[in-house]
Amino acid sequence: MLVERRDLSVGVSLLLALLVASLAYLALGTERLSLAALWPALLGSGDPFAAFIVQELRLPRLVAAWLTGAAFALAGCLMQTLARNRLATPGIIGIDNGATAFAVASVVGLGTSLAPPAMALVGGATAAAITFGLASGGDTRGYRFIVAGIGIGAVFGAVTQLLLAQVDIDSANAAYPWTVGTLNARSPGAVTVLAAGLALGVPLALALGRSLSGLRFSDAVASGLGIRLKRRRLQVLTLAVQLTALAVAVAGPVGMVGLIGPEIARSLSSPRGVPLIASALAGALVMVLADLVGRLLLAPIELPVGIVTAIVGGPWLLWILLRPSRSPA
Repeated sequence: MLVERRDLSVGVSLLLALLVASLAYLALGTERLSLAALWPALLGSGDPFAAFIVQELRLPRLVAAWLTGAAFALAGCLMQTLARNRLATPGIIGIDNGATAFAVASVVGLGTSLAPPAMALVGGATAAAITFGLASGGDTRGYRFIVAGIGIGAVFGAVTQLLLAQVDIDSANAAYPWTVGTLNARSPGAVTVLAAGLALGVPLALALGRSLSGLRFSDAVASGLGIRLKRRRLQVLTLAVQLTALAVAVAGPVGMVGLIGPEIARSLSSPRGVPLIASALAGALVMVLADLVGRLLLAPIELPVGIVTAIVGGPWLLWILLRPSRSPA
């Protein structure tokens, strides 16, 4: 598949912006490092204290921000294309809350031996299946799909609060990061699983590229292009659920990245295709910047990245609603 020059330029620009933001992320904090001290710290030479800050504290968290941002945004792009609606992100249609509820159940030890990442995957799939079934028997078009997802998300959100109300304070504190969205309590094992999921999910999404372009149009047009609609929709939904659940297992619900990232990519890219790679890069950039702002704004107190993205995402959502779409999702 040929890549348009505009899309290539957008991808390179987003990658460069991500690299600059990443350098700022590694250098800034309660302990600020100069660029001259940053490179030796990355290599493990120079000042041992600076090397510890970079290698043990900031770099692992930066990698988690890259991966979770890319996963949330790529899942958002897939869902928006599937539903042909810019509001149909995993967070808005309930997948985030479903994954969070099941993960919290695992953290507080309520009747399950599965690890939180596995439970998050089960919860995300459960929420998606219920939403998919309620929306006119699997129809993903229009606002019925979104309204069903909002309702399911509200139910799972209430389940999460009910679970937290039934446990002791120590268990509730352990589950707290899953409810607000933060990279501070990341699990190295969950990050590794997410990296593997992205390594599998990105090629699969690209392989679905032609079908995704067709899914943006009416069912008649898509069928005329030879797309097997039910099969493709199920494949896209499954991939979006996988990416979302694995990202929730690392950072908790930071669903607004799935709204902001694809919208940035779509506004910059050519309208002829689905901006999968650009969405992933934009999502990673948004996550890095949001977590950096959360670390610096009230330093030494940290704001969870989920709160920062929610503050930004509210006005962004209003802007999307008021701004006319220039192309199909």
